[in-house]
Amino acid sequence: MMTTDTQRPRPGAAILRTALRRNIGAMIAGTVLMGLYQAAETAFPIALGLIVEHTMQDRSLGSLGVSIGSLAVIITTVSLSWRFGMRVLQKANTTEAHRWRVQVAACGLQPVARDVDGLKSGEILTIATEDADQTADIIEVVPLLVSSLVAVVVAAVALSLADIRLGLLVIVGTVGILSILAVMSQRIGSSTQEQQAKVARAGAKVADLIIGLRPLHGFGGNHAAFGSYRRVSTDAKRQAITVARVNGAYAGTALALNAVLAAAVSLTAGWLAFEGRISIGELVMAVGLAQFIMEPLKMFSEMPKYVMIARASAERMALVLSAPPVTVPGSERPSPGGDLEVDGVRHGTLRGLKFSVTAGEFVAIAPYQPRAAADLVAVLAVNAAPPAYEGVVRLGGQELADLSVEAVREHLLVNPYDAEIFGGTLRTNIDPSGSSRTLPEAVEASMLTDVVALHRDGLDYAVRDRGANLSGGQRQRLSLARALAADTDVLVLHNPTTAVDAVTEQLIARNIAKLRRGRTTLVITSSPALLDAADRVLVLDEGVITAEDTHRNLLAGDEEYCLAVAR
Repeated sequence: MMTTDTQRPRPGAAILRTALRRNIGAMIAGTVLMGLYQAAETAFPIALGLIVEHTMQDRSLGSLGVSIGSLAVIITTVSLSWRFGMRVLQKANTTEAHRWRVQVAACGLQPVARDVDGLKSGEILTIATEDADQTADIIEVVPLLVSSLVAVVVAAVALSLADIRLGLLVIVGTVGILSILAVMSQRIGSSTQEQQAKVARAGAKVADLIIGLRPLHGFGGNHAAFGSYRRVSTDAKRQAITVARVNGAYAGTALALNAVLAAAVSLTAGWLAFEGRISIGELVMAVGLAQFIMEPLKMFSEMPKYVMIARASAERMALVLSAPPVTVPGSERPSPGGDLEVDGVRHGTLRGLKFSVTAGEFVAIAPYQPRAAADLVAVLAVNAAPPAYEGVVRLGGQELADLSVEAVREHLLVNPYDAEIFGGTLRTNIDPSGSSRTLPEAVEASMLTDVVALHRDGLDYAVRDRGANLSGGQRQRLSLARALAADTDVLVLHNPTTAVDAVTEQLIARNIAKLRRGRTTLVITSSPALLDAADRVLVLDEGVITAEDTHRNLLAGDEEYCLAVAR
């Protein structure tokens, strides 16, 4: 296997460009409708000024009717263009956010892990939700920015027709306001990116706490863990306050500058009217536009902030989407049979580990150190990619490095002791694809029958997320049933019965041996029942195999083994 990244990098700017390109049609339609909305809004004070101007000259009912009709058309245009324009943009925004959420989630669910630079699952969850939503906001930001510019341009042109100085005042003032706010938006972008990272870390920490709450309570480590979360959460809170202050300063500055510009336009128009250089109707139009222009200017001035937030979120998504795979898998498939061979593997606490399991054999490994068992499971489950360790693992005579991940998953299933339980039913947890042909046998072999019989719905009994409505033993048996129902050529079980009583454990051991007869099975455990059911037992001590025999022979001749597995 090679570790060279063959995927084209996708930085934050490229993500934003992709989002814009995919929604160009919706953005054009939204821009036209929102531009029409802003133009109609701008036309309202212009129409009022014209109505005042002509009404003073021609005081007829016909002119009044035309004026009222014109205002009605303008108001209707404002209402409909806003409603349908925002509908188009929000639909595109929601759809694009969904696309990025799916893409980020797909990266996390790929069989080959990605080098995400230390990001935890909780952080990736934040990226797949909040950052995806904020990145997709660019779909609305650009049309709103263009439509606000339309309003400013229309207002400037209308005021220039009255007096060129009024138009120049709007243009110069708008450029000045945007220049000041563009500088401030840079601070918002960097502060927001830092806040998002700290909030994600806090989310990852609380996710870890929820998962490990029971063991933490067991050895009294809950207070220390909560203290650690409190520190991370406090850090995130302080950064959130900093971002709120920056946003507040930005909003306050934008509002003040917009008000100053509106006041300057109104005062200038009043002075020009007093000097007789513009008419009363033009004065009404200028004052109306000065008040109206506050809204598009406010929207226009806020857009750089949202652009920077979207850019910051896109950069965080790029951490996941552009992350190279930990390894590039091969394309071969294992030969039929189910042989499993570990040859000279050095990883973590493993020190040149070497053993083999022939096809159809039931072998147990008794680890004296739990860490060594975890390291072996990581290697067999391909959680530790071949380049991460020395030595070779062969499946069906083929090295794992040469096999496709799909082929490995099809022929080899490693069921960890802490396998996840999903929200759904007992049935969907045991057979997620609905294609298992051994589901009843798996339920019986794992001794899950009493859980099924306990509820009226049987296998359709609703299971909460993480199996919250099941006991520890029930969750473990449910996980074991799922592994057995998969009916793979090679099955590796890690401590599958630690949460069940001795009688149930004895029955499960016999059932596994019976159900898996003729299929390759490797159980990593210190359970006497499972060790006794195995064809042979390998003793794993200090990272190497130190003894090999049947469970009963080892009990009779190895005192250290007796102390390690006797209960």
